[in-house]
Amino acid sequence: MNALEVRQKILETVSKNGGHLASSLGAVEIAMALREVFDPERDRVVWDVGHQAYAWKLLTGRWDDFGTLRKMGGISGFPNPNESKADAAIAGHAGVALSVAEGLAAARDRKGTDENVVAVIGDASIANGTSFEALNNCAAATRKIIVVLNDNDMSIAKPTGSFARTLGRLTSGVRYNRVKNAAKKAGRALRLSFLYGFVHWVKNRLKTMMLKNVWFEEFGFHYLGPVDGHDLAALVSALTAAKEEDRPVLLHVVTKKGRGYGPAEKNPTAWHGVGPFAYPPGPDTVDLALPTDALPAAKAPSWSEAFGAALPEIAREDDRVVALTAAMRDGTGLAPFAREFPGRFFDVGIAEGHMLAFAGGLAAGGMRPVVAIYSTFLQRAVDQVMHDVAIANLPVVICVDRAGVVGADGVTHQGLYDIAMLRCLPNLTICQPKDAADLKALMREALGRNGPTVIRYPRGKAPGASGAAAQAPRAPIAIWATGDWYGKACEVAERVGGVAVHARYLKPFDAKLLAEQRAKGMKIVSLENGAVAGGFGEAIGADVKFGWPDEFVPHGTCAELEKRYGLDVDSIAEGLRSAFNL
Repeated sequence: MNALEVRQKILETVSKNGGHLASSLGAVEIAMALREVFDPERDRVVWDVGHQAYAWKLLTGRWDDFGTLRKMGGISGFPNPNESKADAAIAGHAGVALSVAEGLAAARDRKGTDENVVAVIGDASIANGTSFEALNNCAAATRKIIVVLNDNDMSIAKPTGSFARTLGRLTSGVRYNRVKNAAKKAGRALRLSFLYGFVHWVKNRLKTMMLKNVWFEEFGFHYLGPVDGHDLAALVSALTAAKEEDRPVLLHVVTKKGRGYGPAEKNPTAWHGVGPFAYPPGPDTVDLALPTDALPAAKAPSWSEAFGAALPEIAREDDRVVALTAAMRDGTGLAPFAREFPGRFFDVGIAEGHMLAFAGGLAAGGMRPVVAIYSTFLQRAVDQVMHDVAIANLPVVICVDRAGVVGADGVTHQGLYDIAMLRCLPNLTICQPKDAADLKALMREALGRNGPTVIRYPRGKAPGASGAAAQAPRAPIAIWATGDWYGKACEVAERVGGVAVHARYLKPFDAKLLAEQRAKGMKIVSLENGAVAGGFGEAIGADVKFGWPDEFVPHGTCAELEKRYGLDVDSIAEGLRSAFNL
């Protein structure tokens, strides 16, 4: 099969199922070249991140099943060793491929085997702190490893910072590589001559003067490139050369995100992760410049949009308010803030740990930082939340988007663990709104607090302002629900005759109300869109706890997963009837 056929298959499937489109379209020839040069079941290819690996899946035995991409029981949206031997490692979070590949290579060296180990890493991922740590250790840890640096000048959003500028200079460095190769040939011819030392000296001076690839070579890598990432023959040739080296090699490949599909090439940020869209375009297609889920369709804002609308309003009243994101300006809803307050907006790139420590420094310096981050990525910065924010009791507001099950992105992206990870930290306040108006109110409360606050909210539409549930229970049952599931708790309470409680503050929770209900002989039920183990239900000592079980939740729609795990309204109501003999 050729690149056109692979791209066609990706487009046909993602248009029906949704998925990560632009990055996978840009990496098709890389996957084809890797498949040609290496044995995918013997050699180990680690993708960072899996957003770009759809072509790899297609080329390694999953063509016929690819139509099940991201569906419950079907192909995962990310590389997964449980799915195929060709997937060397889980790849849902950026910046770890080089560390994982380094470990595989060191293990190979230790065993004395000869399989190749390849890490495919993006230009934004390689600027992640973990990647730098791996680069620093690589030459000492293993004798041979190949790094394919996919430079498409994008992460989810456009990369920022000094390293992105360095890669920009490298992509113009063809002239340097030609001079270096000429010097190398001359050096070989003159190896027995007294002139060899002089030629070697000239070659090293050229490195310094032309400033092109010396950066990677100082880390112990032999640098190759840049290579056109859409020239399959050039890629195969370069990978073959890298395979023959007996030392760490970095192959710099330049690609275009969204390659082969005009709308994705023009707007790769919008086409990074998409829902179903019209493909091929029909006569009634209104706008193919954006995916259908990005078009202004629904009246109700998403939680991210509600956050993004509230923050500028609050910031106009307090010039200490600043906002931070880790390469997720649009996804977290911060685009309006960035446009209105460019001097108060910080995109740190894929560097979540740095972002939280940076926020702590801003708060210590008198600012009121608001950190917008997905729950799954907050996991990478728990140390900084504890060490650099909570211990010093600094007024950092951490707005945790995608808290709870997110659906088709699966095990690496489910936001189930933030409550359990953070609830044990002293000084930290944790809360969750029930609607868009409540989110704005909690943001104001948090920015007025002289200590750190976590505000968590899910993916999807934010309900409008809602009143309190009826407080006349027919059965002595109180259902304490985290904000996004408060509506569900009201439905269940109506069916079983209990009362729904909006657990607006998860830490500290309303101990007085809990004690009053206990004194009345009421049974306490917890309902949380998070892991039961270590979660809110454990904090309040609930008699019955509803939440996600102690296992990694797979991909599927939120409705399918809630039904599967007994967390839909019907299952919860039936569970309570059984538990309390109603």
